[in-house]
Amino acid sequence: MAEIPVPVQGGPSDEDRPAPGRRTMSPRGGKRPDMVTITDVAKHAGVAVSTVSYVLSGKRAISAVTRERVLASIRTLGYHPHAGARALASRRSNVIALVLPLRTGMHLPVLMQFATAVVTTARQYDHDVLLVTADEGAHGLRRIAASAMVDGIVLMDVEMRDPRVPLLHELERPSVLIGFPADAGGLTCVDLDFYRAGAACVEHLVALGHRSLALLGAPAVVYERDTGYARRTRSGFLEAARRHGAAATAQPCEETYPAVRDGLARLLAERPDLTGLVVHNEAAVAHVLAALPTLGRNVPADMSVVAICPDELAERSDPALSSVLIPAEEVGRQAVSLLISKVEGESVPEATLLDPRLTARASTAPARPALSLSAGLDA
Repeated sequence: MAEIPVPVQGGPSDEDRPAPGRRTMSPRGGKRPDMVTITDVAKHAGVAVSTVSYVLSGKRAISAVTRERVLASIRTLGYHPHAGARALASRRSNVIALVLPLRTGMHLPVLMQFATAVVTTARQYDHDVLLVTADEGAHGLRRIAASAMVDGIVLMDVEMRDPRVPLLHELERPSVLIGFPADAGGLTCVDLDFYRAGAACVEHLVALGHRSLALLGAPAVVYERDTGYARRTRSGFLEAARRHGAAATAQPCEETYPAVRDGLARLLAERPDLTGLVVHNEAAVAHVLAALPTLGRNVPADMSVVAICPDELAERSDPALSSVLIPAEEVGRQAVSLLISKVEGESVPEATLLDPRLTARASTAPARPALSLSAGLDA
């Protein structure tokens, strides 16, 4: 069957189309930058095509004089390496996937700090980032890995028994997890040491004389998914309290003010001697500080509060919160660096745990002798 040419409305006329074999010219008479080839650059600089390639890729040492001559030709001609051609030549896409399923109970501002760090660091390695937010589980991971779209994968929101983990051992694509599953053998994982972060909060409060402590953690759905960071923070908190002989309880915390206040009221009714509170729920921090005075507990006179959160959230709170930093920028940077090393075939450590850093601010103070503080509980 013969092909029938179909005119395209709004497209260029015959006069606008370049004739066969005719090069499109820029207004100044030279080649358009997107028509300049690596061969043109090599001729202009008086070097071999392979030399230009090495200057662009950095895969072989080139003398400073030659390198500068090649770069000058690139600038003069307006040459831009063709991403598709580079991908075909290297069998790489220069794209990494960030798998960040947007699930209930996740605090978007903090997630975006991680994502921004991944994107920024990837650009330093001349890579772009494909952000995958659909919660497709192992099926979505297999789909991404089976395509030629990405060179490697960074996974977030890792569960203790994450269904995606067994698949990672089968995939040909390198991967890095931000978070640790229960069995991390053979995987590359990086994160804050949340177990020690929970323990550090306890140790800070115990050092101030507090002996009755509570953890307000992530929303219940996060624990139901058995998310690694929430599980480990709770374990670190409870075990440190046990070591120090402090009474301690841990409970989920929802993200709205009414839910936070109701939860605190029940907690204080059950534990009227409570003087130390750890909050591992960024969305609830402001609600906790607002609700405590309405329940007869002023911070830090009656209740010392420590949070695990970004520094900017702790610093802008009133009072400023003693806190363990969530190092989103450092974790994101290390995740990409580890992934690029794996893409390049280099050996990397399996586990990278960042030490917790606690900064004492205005929300914690030495414990006072036990007082009757039940008056505000009926408010």
